Amino acid sequence: MIGIVSYGTYIPKFRIKVEEIARIWNEDANAIKQNLGVFEKAVPDVDEDTATMAVEAGREAISRVRIRPEKIGAVFVGSESHPYAVKPTATIVGEALGIGNYYFSADLEFACKAATAGIQICYAMVKAGMIEYGLSIGSDVAQARPGDALEYTAGAGAVAILVGKDPIAEIEATVSYTSDTPDFWRRDLQPYPSHGGRFTGSPAYFRHIVSAAKKLMEDFGYSAKDFDFAVFHQPNAKFPQRVASMLGFNEEKIADGMLVKVVGNTYSASSLLGLCGILDKAMPDQRILLVSFGSGAGSDAFAIRVTEKILDYPRNRRVWDKVKNCVYIDYALYLKHRRMIK
Repeated sequence: MIGIVSYGTYIPKFRIKVEEIARIWNEDANAIKQNLGVFEKAVPDVDEDTATMAVEAGREAISRVRIRPEKIGAVFVGSESHPYAVKPTATIVGEALGIGNYYFSADLEFACKAATAGIQICYAMVKAGMIEYGLSIGSDVAQARPGDALEYTAGAGAVAILVGKDPIAEIEATVSYTSDTPDFWRRDLQPYPSHGGRFTGSPAYFRHIVSAAKKLMEDFGYSAKDFDFAVFHQPNAKFPQRVASMLGFNEEKIADGMLVKVVGNTYSASSLLGLCGILDKAMPDQRILLVSFGSGAGSDAFAIRVTEKILDYPRNRRVWDKVKNCVYIDYALYLKHRRMIK
Protein backbone atom coordinates (compact mmCIF):
# COMPACT_ATOMS: atom_id res chain seq x y z
CA MET A 1 0.00 0.00 0.00
CA ILE A 2 1.22 3.44 -0.94
CA GLY A 3 -0.57 6.67 -0.13
CA ILE A 4 -0.87 9.53 2.32
CA VAL A 5 1.27 8.93 5.40
CA SER A 6 0.64 12.37 6.89
CA TYR A 7 -0.72 15.79 6.01
CA GLY A 8 -0.40 19.35 7.24
CA THR A 9 -2.28 22.55 6.54
CA TYR A 10 -1.75 26.27 6.96
CA ILE A 11 -4.36 29.03 6.64
CA PRO A 12 -3.42 32.67 7.33
CA LYS A 13 -5.46 34.13 10.18
CA PHE A 14 -6.47 37.31 8.35
CA ARG A 15 -9.79 37.45 6.45
CA ILE A 16 -11.62 39.97 4.34
CA LYS A 17 -15.37 39.71 3.79
CA VAL A 18 -17.09 39.93 0.42
CA GLU A 19 -19.08 42.89 1.76
CA GLU A 20 -15.89 44.89 2.34
CA ILE A 21 -14.59 44.33 -1.19
CA ALA A 22 -18.02 45.07 -2.69
CA ARG A 23 -18.22 48.30 -0.68
CA ILE A 24 -15.11 49.64 -2.42
CA TRP A 25 -16.40 48.86 -5.92
CA ASN A 26 -20.02 49.83 -5.20
CA GLU A 27 -21.27 46.35 -6.04
CA ASP A 28 -24.07 44.20 -4.61
CA ALA A 29 -22.45 41.96 -1.98
CA ASN A 30 -25.54 39.77 -1.57
CA ALA A 31 -25.68 39.07 -5.31
CA ILE A 32 -21.98 38.22 -5.37
CA LYS A 33 -22.31 35.84 -2.43
CA GLN A 34 -25.31 34.24 -4.07
CA ASN A 35 -23.51 33.80 -7.39
CA LEU A 36 -20.19 32.54 -5.98
CA GLY A 37 -21.19 30.92 -2.70
CA VAL A 38 -18.13 32.58 -1.12
CA PHE A 39 -18.47 34.81 1.96
CA GLU A 40 -14.88 35.68 2.87
CA LYS A 41 -11.31 34.77 1.98
CA ALA A 42 -7.97 34.25 3.70
CA VAL A 43 -5.34 36.98 3.28
CA PRO A 44 -1.60 36.46 3.97
CA ASP A 45 0.19 38.70 6.41
CA VAL A 46 2.72 41.21 5.08
CA ASP A 47 5.59 38.79 5.80
CA GLU A 48 3.91 35.64 4.46
CA ASP A 49 4.37 34.16 1.01
CA THR A 50 4.17 30.84 -0.77
CA ALA A 51 7.44 29.63 0.78
CA THR A 52 6.64 30.52 4.41
CA MET A 53 3.20 28.92 4.20
CA ALA A 54 4.64 25.80 2.55
CA VAL A 55 7.12 25.48 5.41
CA GLU A 56 4.34 25.75 8.02
CA ALA A 57 2.25 23.07 6.32
CA GLY A 58 5.31 20.83 5.87
CA ARG A 59 6.32 21.14 9.52
CA GLU A 60 2.87 20.08 10.64
CA ALA A 61 2.85 17.07 8.31
CA ILE A 62 6.25 15.86 9.57
CA SER A 63 5.49 16.55 13.24
CA ARG A 64 2.40 14.34 13.15
CA VAL A 65 4.39 11.17 12.41
CA ARG A 66 7.60 9.68 13.77
CA ILE A 67 9.63 10.13 10.62
CA ARG A 68 13.02 11.80 10.51
CA PRO A 69 13.02 14.57 7.87
CA GLU A 70 16.17 13.06 6.30
CA LYS A 71 14.07 10.09 5.16
CA ILE A 72 12.15 12.30 2.76
CA GLY A 73 13.70 11.72 -0.65
CA ALA A 74 11.73 14.22 -2.74
CA VAL A 75 10.15 17.65 -2.20
CA PHE A 76 7.81 19.26 -4.71
CA VAL A 77 6.15 22.65 -4.25
CA GLY A 78 3.26 23.36 -6.56
CA SER A 79 2.20 26.98 -6.92
CA GLU A 80 1.37 29.75 -9.36
CA SER A 81 2.71 32.40 -6.99
CA HIS A 82 6.30 31.29 -6.33
CA PRO A 83 8.22 34.13 -4.64
CA TYR A 84 11.05 33.94 -7.19
CA ALA A 85 10.86 33.79 -10.97
CA VAL A 86 14.29 32.12 -10.97
CA LYS A 87 15.09 30.27 -7.75
CA PRO A 88 13.26 27.23 -6.48
CA THR A 89 10.82 27.41 -3.60
CA ALA A 90 11.36 23.70 -2.91
CA THR A 91 14.96 24.22 -1.78
CA ILE A 92 13.87 26.88 0.71
CA VAL A 93 11.27 24.50 2.08
CA GLY A 94 13.65 21.53 2.20
CA GLU A 95 16.25 23.56 4.07
CA ALA A 96 13.73 24.89 6.59
CA LEU A 97 12.33 21.41 7.22
CA GLY A 98 15.78 19.94 7.89
CA ILE A 99 15.61 17.37 5.10
CA GLY A 100 19.34 17.61 4.44
CA ASN A 101 20.91 17.64 0.99
CA TYR A 102 20.23 14.23 -0.53
CA TYR A 103 16.78 14.68 -1.97
CA PHE A 104 15.17 15.36 -5.31
CA SER A 105 13.32 18.66 -5.55
CA ALA A 106 11.47 20.78 -8.07
CA ASP A 107 8.96 23.57 -8.28
CA LEU A 108 5.82 22.58 -10.16
CA GLU A 109 3.45 24.80 -12.08
CA PHE A 110 0.13 23.73 -13.53
CA ALA A 111 -2.20 26.39 -12.19
CA CYS A 112 -4.29 24.89 -9.38
CA LYS A 113 -3.36 21.22 -9.88
CA ALA A 114 0.42 21.41 -9.51
CA ALA A 115 0.44 19.80 -6.06
CA THR A 116 -1.72 16.83 -7.09
CA ALA A 117 0.75 16.29 -9.94
CA GLY A 118 3.44 16.27 -7.23
CA ILE A 119 1.53 13.59 -5.33
CA GLN A 120 1.46 11.43 -8.46
CA ILE A 121 5.23 11.85 -8.90
CA CYS A 122 5.87 10.98 -5.24
CA TYR A 123 3.60 7.94 -5.54
CA ALA A 124 5.50 6.73 -8.62
CA MET A 125 8.91 7.28 -7.01
CA VAL A 126 7.91 5.40 -3.85
CA LYS A 127 6.40 2.58 -5.91
CA ALA A 128 9.60 2.36 -8.00
CA GLY A 129 11.73 2.12 -4.85
CA MET A 130 13.61 5.33 -5.62
CA ILE A 131 12.60 7.02 -2.36
CA GLU A 132 11.05 6.04 0.97
CA TYR A 133 8.93 9.17 1.39
CA GLY A 134 8.00 12.08 -0.85
CA LEU A 135 6.53 15.44 0.11
CA SER A 136 4.21 17.37 -2.19
CA ILE A 137 3.06 20.82 -1.11
CA GLY A 138 0.45 23.08 -2.66
CA SER A 139 0.86 26.69 -1.56
CA ASP A 140 -0.45 29.93 -3.02
CA VAL A 141 -0.97 33.60 -2.24
CA ALA A 142 -3.35 34.03 -5.14
CA GLN A 143 -3.18 37.22 -7.18
CA ALA A 144 -6.19 39.21 -8.35
CA ARG A 145 -6.38 42.55 -10.07
CA PRO A 146 -8.26 45.11 -7.91
CA GLY A 147 -11.83 45.30 -9.17
CA ASP A 148 -11.65 41.98 -11.04
CA ALA A 149 -14.15 39.23 -10.23
CA LEU A 150 -11.24 37.10 -8.98
CA GLU A 151 -10.68 39.56 -6.13
CA TYR A 152 -13.66 38.10 -4.28
CA THR A 153 -12.26 34.58 -4.26
CA ALA A 154 -8.44 34.61 -4.64
CA GLY A 155 -7.32 33.41 -1.21
CA ALA A 156 -4.21 32.02 0.46
CA GLY A 157 -3.25 28.73 2.09
CA ALA A 158 -1.00 25.69 1.97
CA VAL A 159 -1.28 21.91 2.23
CA ALA A 160 1.54 19.38 2.60
CA ILE A 161 0.99 15.72 1.71
CA LEU A 162 3.59 13.15 2.78
CA VAL A 163 3.50 10.07 0.56
CA GLY A 164 4.91 6.68 1.48
CA LYS A 165 4.14 3.09 2.41
CA ASP A 166 1.87 1.96 5.28
CA PRO A 167 -0.37 5.02 4.84
CA ILE A 168 -3.34 6.43 6.70
CA ALA A 169 -5.05 6.75 3.31
CA GLU A 170 -4.14 4.47 0.41
CA ILE A 171 -4.09 5.79 -3.14
CA GLU A 172 -5.91 2.98 -4.92
CA ALA A 173 -5.96 4.55 -8.37
CA THR A 174 -5.22 7.79 -10.20
CA VAL A 175 -6.03 9.11 -13.68
CA SER A 176 -5.30 12.42 -15.42
CA TYR A 177 -7.09 14.27 -18.21
CA THR A 178 -5.22 17.05 -20.05
CA SER A 179 -5.82 19.41 -22.98
CA ASP A 180 -4.63 22.77 -24.30
CA THR A 181 -7.51 24.94 -23.07
CA PRO A 182 -6.42 28.55 -22.39
CA ASP A 183 -9.06 29.55 -19.85
CA PHE A 184 -6.78 31.33 -17.37
CA TRP A 185 -3.23 32.66 -17.79
CA ARG A 186 -0.61 35.16 -16.67
CA ARG A 187 2.15 36.28 -19.00
CA ASP A 188 5.72 36.72 -17.77
CA LEU A 189 6.21 39.96 -15.78
CA GLN A 190 2.47 40.58 -15.54
CA PRO A 191 1.36 41.01 -11.91
CA TYR A 192 -2.19 39.71 -12.32
CA PRO A 193 -3.76 36.81 -14.22
CA SER A 194 -6.32 37.06 -17.00
CA HIS A 195 -9.24 34.72 -17.51
CA GLY A 196 -11.78 33.79 -20.13
CA GLY A 197 -14.85 34.61 -18.03
CA ARG A 198 -17.61 32.07 -18.62
CA PHE A 199 -15.23 30.14 -20.88
CA THR A 200 -13.59 28.85 -17.68
CA GLY A 201 -16.71 26.80 -16.94
CA SER A 202 -17.91 24.24 -19.48
CA PRO A 203 -14.88 23.85 -21.79
CA ALA A 204 -12.39 24.03 -18.94
CA TYR A 205 -13.43 23.16 -15.36
CA PHE A 206 -16.41 20.89 -15.98
CA ARG A 207 -15.05 19.02 -19.01
CA HIS A 208 -11.75 18.16 -17.35
CA ILE A 209 -13.05 17.18 -13.93
CA VAL A 210 -15.91 15.08 -15.32
CA SER A 211 -13.64 13.39 -17.87
CA ALA A 212 -10.97 12.50 -15.30
CA ALA A 213 -13.50 11.26 -12.72
CA LYS A 214 -15.45 9.16 -15.22
CA LYS A 215 -12.28 7.63 -16.67
CA LEU A 216 -11.09 6.69 -13.17
CA MET A 217 -14.42 5.05 -12.34
CA GLU A 218 -14.67 3.25 -15.68
CA ASP A 219 -11.10 1.94 -15.67
CA PHE A 220 -11.07 0.76 -12.07
CA GLY A 221 -14.68 -0.32 -11.58
CA TYR A 222 -15.95 2.40 -9.25
CA SER A 223 -19.27 4.21 -9.16
CA ALA A 224 -20.35 7.25 -7.16
CA LYS A 225 -21.92 4.88 -4.62
CA ASP A 226 -18.48 3.45 -3.80
CA PHE A 227 -17.29 6.79 -2.39
CA ASP A 228 -18.28 8.13 1.02
CA PHE A 229 -16.82 11.56 0.28
CA ALA A 230 -15.85 13.60 -2.75
CA VAL A 231 -13.78 16.75 -3.14
CA PHE A 232 -13.24 18.81 -6.27
CA HIS A 233 -11.21 21.91 -7.04
CA GLN A 234 -12.97 24.95 -5.59
CA PRO A 235 -12.64 28.18 -7.63
CA ASN A 236 -15.94 29.10 -5.96
CA ALA A 237 -18.65 27.13 -4.17
CA LYS A 238 -21.01 26.80 -7.12
CA PHE A 239 -18.70 24.93 -9.49
CA PRO A 240 -17.89 21.97 -7.18
CA GLN A 241 -21.55 21.70 -6.15
CA ARG A 242 -22.59 21.51 -9.78
CA VAL A 243 -19.90 19.04 -10.84
CA ALA A 244 -20.73 16.84 -7.82
CA SER A 245 -24.32 16.65 -9.01
CA MET A 246 -23.19 15.86 -12.55
CA LEU A 247 -21.17 12.89 -11.22
CA GLY A 248 -23.88 11.58 -8.89
CA PHE A 249 -22.73 12.96 -5.53
CA ASN A 250 -25.09 14.72 -3.12
CA GLU A 251 -24.29 17.80 -1.00
CA GLU A 252 -23.59 15.70 2.09
CA LYS A 253 -20.66 13.92 0.44
CA ILE A 254 -18.84 17.17 -0.39
CA ALA A 255 -19.80 19.30 2.66
CA ASP A 256 -16.78 18.50 4.86
CA GLY A 257 -14.36 19.63 2.16
CA MET A 258 -16.09 22.87 1.11
CA LEU A 259 -13.52 25.27 2.57
CA VAL A 260 -13.82 27.76 -0.30
CA LYS A 261 -16.81 29.44 1.32
CA VAL A 262 -14.69 30.77 4.19
CA VAL A 263 -11.09 30.89 2.88
CA GLY A 264 -11.60 31.50 -0.83
CA ASN A 265 -9.85 29.75 -3.69
CA THR A 266 -6.42 28.74 -2.39
CA TYR A 267 -5.36 27.64 -5.88
CA SER A 268 -2.77 24.83 -5.62
CA ALA A 269 -3.95 24.09 -2.08
CA SER A 270 -7.66 24.22 -2.93
CA SER A 271 -8.71 20.62 -3.57
CA LEU A 272 -6.12 19.32 -1.09
CA LEU A 273 -7.42 21.60 1.67
CA GLY A 274 -10.83 20.07 1.07
CA LEU A 275 -9.27 16.60 1.21
CA CYS A 276 -7.69 17.40 4.58
CA GLY A 277 -11.04 18.61 5.90
CA ILE A 278 -12.42 15.18 5.02
CA LEU A 279 -9.42 13.23 6.38
CA ASP A 280 -9.92 15.06 9.69
CA LYS A 281 -13.10 13.02 10.22
CA ALA A 282 -12.91 9.99 7.89
CA MET A 283 -12.92 6.46 9.29
CA PRO A 284 -11.28 3.20 8.12
CA ASP A 285 -12.46 1.75 4.81
CA GLN A 286 -14.23 4.93 3.77
CA ARG A 287 -13.38 6.06 0.26
CA ILE A 288 -12.74 9.56 -1.06
CA LEU A 289 -12.85 10.75 -4.64
CA LEU A 290 -10.43 13.64 -5.15
CA VAL A 291 -10.34 15.52 -8.45
CA SER A 292 -8.17 18.60 -8.90
CA PHE A 293 -8.28 21.09 -11.75
CA GLY A 294 -5.61 23.32 -13.20
CA SER A 295 -6.29 25.92 -15.82
CA GLY A 296 -4.54 25.44 -19.12
CA ALA A 297 -5.95 22.75 -18.54
CA GLY A 298 -5.96 19.45 -16.70
CA SER A 299 -7.42 17.36 -13.88
CA ASP A 300 -5.95 14.62 -11.67
CA ALA A 301 -8.44 12.15 -10.19
CA PHE A 302 -7.69 9.90 -7.21
CA ALA A 303 -9.51 7.04 -5.52
CA ILE A 304 -8.39 7.12 -1.89
CA ARG A 305 -9.24 4.52 0.77
CA VAL A 306 -8.80 5.37 4.45
CA THR A 307 -6.92 2.67 6.40
CA GLU A 308 -6.88 1.51 10.03
CA LYS A 309 -3.79 3.68 10.59
CA ILE A 310 -6.05 6.74 10.72
CA LEU A 311 -7.28 5.68 14.18
CA ASP A 312 -3.83 6.27 15.70
CA TYR A 313 -3.10 9.38 13.68
CA PRO A 314 -3.20 12.73 15.58
CA ARG A 315 -6.07 14.78 14.19
CA ASN A 316 -6.23 17.49 16.84
CA ARG A 317 -5.31 20.42 14.57
CA ARG A 318 -8.33 20.20 12.33
CA VAL A 319 -8.78 22.39 9.28
CA TRP A 320 -12.20 23.70 10.28
CA ASP A 321 -10.84 24.69 13.71
CA LYS A 322 -8.12 26.72 11.99
CA VAL A 323 -10.75 28.49 9.92
CA LYS A 324 -12.40 29.78 13.10
CA ASN A 325 -9.13 31.40 14.27
CA CYS A 326 -9.37 34.58 12.23
CA VAL A 327 -9.02 38.36 12.29
CA TYR A 328 -11.06 40.49 9.89
CA ILE A 329 -9.40 43.39 8.07
CA ASP A 330 -10.65 46.28 5.94
CA TYR A 331 -9.77 46.95 2.31
CA ALA A 332 -6.91 49.35 3.14
CA LEU A 333 -5.20 46.73 5.28
CA TYR A 334 -5.92 44.15 2.61
CA LEU A 335 -4.00 46.27 0.07
CA LYS A 336 -1.13 46.62 2.53
CA HIS A 337 -1.05 42.88 3.23
CA ARG A 338 -1.03 42.20 -0.50
CA ARG A 339 1.79 44.75 -0.91
CA MET A 340 -0.23 46.87 -3.31
CA ILE A 341 0.45 49.94 -1.15
CA LYS A 342 3.26 50.72 1.30
